[in-house]
Amino acid sequence: MPVRASSADRFHVDSSGIGQTDDVTDSVGPDPQYELFADEFLDHAREGLYNAHYDRPACLRLLGEVAGRTVLDVACGPGLYAEELVGRGARVIGLDQSPRMVQLCRQRVPSGEFRVHDLADRLHWLPDDSVDLVLFALGLEYVDDRTSTLRELRRVLRPDGALVLSRLHPTGDWLRHGGSYFDVRIVEETWSRGWQVRYWLAPLERTCEELHEAGFLIERLVEPRPTAEAAHVDRDRYERLLREPIGFLAIRALPAPWR
Repeated sequence: MPVRASSADRFHVDSSGIGQTDDVTDSVGPDPQYELFADEFLDHAREGLYNAHYDRPACLRLLGEVAGRTVLDVACGPGLYAEELVGRGARVIGLDQSPRMVQLCRQRVPSGEFRVHDLADRLHWLPDDSVDLVLFALGLEYVDDRTSTLRELRRVLRPDGALVLSRLHPTGDWLRHGGSYFDVRIVEETWSRGWQVRYWLAPLERTCEELHEAGFLIERLVEPRPTAEAAHVDRDRYERLLREPIGFLAIRALPAPWR
């Protein structure tokens, strides 16, 4: 479930310049959506503004010191976060729904342990309290039963550990899609590179409630700004992200002591 895409690539632009998006009402389903464009995604995300200069640094800051710690990289994509974590001294275990993404991870980070896994299933191969940190970057929107998935991540996380997750900024979603900000619904989109995806829209309140129901306490919530280097990649998008809530947000959550 490698969802490390940029919001700038979320629309297909036709000859009229209008992005195409359709609302649907059932579920995201089990298909590994990024399997069809995994290699192209790696090329895009490696140095892309929204990945290399926005979400990735924000999540790594929230994780803090990782040397000597075991990090579970959920929806690990092509291994860009895992590569950085290993470079900082972490032991990385990763999972993704896409077999090709897992192949790319193993090539990129030979010291990591990566496997194909659908987050609709339990992490039966990980015991309780077995990881120090969990990273779940830009993957929550692709999970149908988010509370159960978060509860399973809490199970494998040590009591003194932390979960760091990022998601699309719900205000940006609402500005693009309209309708009720508070509706929880699925959209289907064709992004500008021709990538077809479907994912959940949900207000911030819902994400906070799902974390609470899964046994987490939110320690920090940040609305990151891009790094200064992003201005050299795309000045216009860099300046918009400094002004407008149209990108991502990130949360650091701790296991609740009473669960």
